[in-house]
Amino acid sequence: VLELPYINNDLSMFILLPSDIAGLQKLERELTFENLSAWTNPELMEKMKMEVYLPRFTLEEKYDLKSTLSRMGIQDAFTEGQADFTGMSKNGDLFLSQVFHKCYLEVNEEGTEAAAASSAALASRSLGATVLGATVIFVADHPFLFFIRHNKTKTILFLGRFSSP
Repeated sequence: VLELPYINNDLSMFILLPSDIAGLQKLERELTFENLSAWTNPELMEKMKMEVYLPRFTLEEKYDLKSTLSRMGIQDAFTEGQADFTGMSKNGDLFLSQVFHKCYLEVNEEGTEAAAASSAALASRSLGATVLGATVIFVADHPFLFFIRHNKTKTILFLGRFSSP
């Protein structure tokens, strides 16, 4: 586990790199709230100077959330005559027709750009990396999971897997 804290430590990117090159499926099966909390427990991680080797990658996804929100019970908002958006408009005829979510994430040698915000990694903490002399080396040269977390609330803002060569 590698933590790359961003400026002010408000956010961190975590890399969950299986020790086995073919271990991504096992890691995904073991991914629970309890395990994730244990793996990223600050008391079990050590702050250290590191050389980090990550592949550059960009992810961009767009999701139509209308059916998902409807299945979650949010139906009146999509129904003309039943939606109540009077807090936004005195007209009683407003309703939602569509809800989309678009996310963008780019990781490169300059840092991470997520949606409209940019950050750069300042330091790193790790659990399980290779030590070479006084420098710890972390090489993500096989599939891994990653997530960006708001540290104060422990809310995961982005979660993904890197599995391309």
